[in-house]
Amino acid sequence: LMSVLVPGLTGVIMVLVLFLMCTASTIEPWFVLFRVSNYDVFWYTHNLFFVFYMLLMLHVSGGVLKYQTNLEEHPPGCFNPNKTLRQNMTVPKAFDKPFPDYTTEPFPEDLPVPEPFVQNNFMRICSEEPKFQSHFPETWFWISGPLCLYCVERLYRYIRSNKPVTITSVISHPSNVLEVRMMKDDFKARPGQYVILHCPRVSALESHPFTLTMCPTDTKATFGVHLKVVGDWTERFRDLLLLHSNQDTEILPIFQQRRYPKLYVDGPFGSPFEESLNYEVSICVAGGIGVTPFASVLNTLLDGWKCYKLRRLYFIWVCRDIESFRWFADLLCMLHNKLWQENRPDYINIQLYLSQTDGIQKIIGEKYQALNSRLLIGRPRWKLLLDEIAKCNRRKTIGVFCCGPNKISKILHKLSNSSNSYGTRFEYNKESFS
Repeated sequence: LMSVLVPGLTGVIMVLVLFLMCTASTIEPWFVLFRVSNYDVFWYTHNLFFVFYMLLMLHVSGGVLKYQTNLEEHPPGCFNPNKTLRQNMTVPKAFDKPFPDYTTEPFPEDLPVPEPFVQNNFMRICSEEPKFQSHFPETWFWISGPLCLYCVERLYRYIRSNKPVTITSVISHPSNVLEVRMMKDDFKARPGQYVILHCPRVSALESHPFTLTMCPTDTKATFGVHLKVVGDWTERFRDLLLLHSNQDTEILPIFQQRRYPKLYVDGPFGSPFEESLNYEVSICVAGGIGVTPFASVLNTLLDGWKCYKLRRLYFIWVCRDIESFRWFADLLCMLHNKLWQENRPDYINIQLYLSQTDGIQKIIGEKYQALNSRLLIGRPRWKLLLDEIAKCNRRKTIGVFCCGPNKISKILHKLSNSSNSYGTRFEYNKESFS
């Protein structure tokens, strides 16, 4: 009974686990919306993989899989004269009764084997019936190793991030974007990398990745992230950090430090955008909050650009509303003014696109005049844009970096792989965006 119950029960549960994992993490649009709004369900079902592998090791322990132990005495396809002749022999009904006394007698040894079996050189006569024995379970041998490596990696990450960071300030930006600045001992990161945040007061098990928008340098130890408030985790995290939901000023740690919840940071982890400074010419395309990977690059260039290989940067940012540009408007203006003072106005080419508007709009503030002159209404014409960049950078290798909706990513990927008449080569790099 156990040889049938264990494989059957574990098999049904594994199918159910796979069904829950697939439906909660599929790429279909309606499930993506469900994953964003109900991340708790997605997270816990996704971590059922550990249960799946445990059941997989038990699945074959019932002995359903068997192998033959007497292959020499009973090779596959062998001929059993007594059994085969009795099964294949057709007896008329009139002689049905006299035959049973003779059919039980063994096949005479001196009787020659029927001609068809003699002609077949591959046919062998069986000396006994086949015997089977259960396999020793070996699934654990192939699964236990990767699972042990996974557990060791999780333990290492836990030890590395077991000390909470010091939150220095929290800033609420327009369009439901929150900026968190913090400090941590011996924390080093490069532009384009990301970290994983874990706040026990928000969720005991959930951790979420966020791209660094500010990296620590030799002169400052502060680093920060920008996160868009979408979903239950970010909403609870925002409520814990801000005293009032409509607060838009910086909270100083001297007076409000005890109000901050404990926050743990794991990382940093690498991403393709680290290579944006290693090209002579780079194109950075951002869609909405997808600008965060490039913010750390711009912050790094603000500290000093001469030590990097990069000599020209095309920065293209597409947003739906005008207020979204205020997330990094100050950073863009400071970098623009710095390069003009250093007589390198051509170092960065800024293009801001407002995709949805009722009329001509501008970023409010006199200090943003440099950005207003680079603000365009509508969507970029990607082919004309890349052709113009290829024409200005003939026979060069240009890095294309995109963090935005899949529609923009597919267009840029296709255009980067297409040839042009200027001998310019585009190398495409993408970061997932949802």
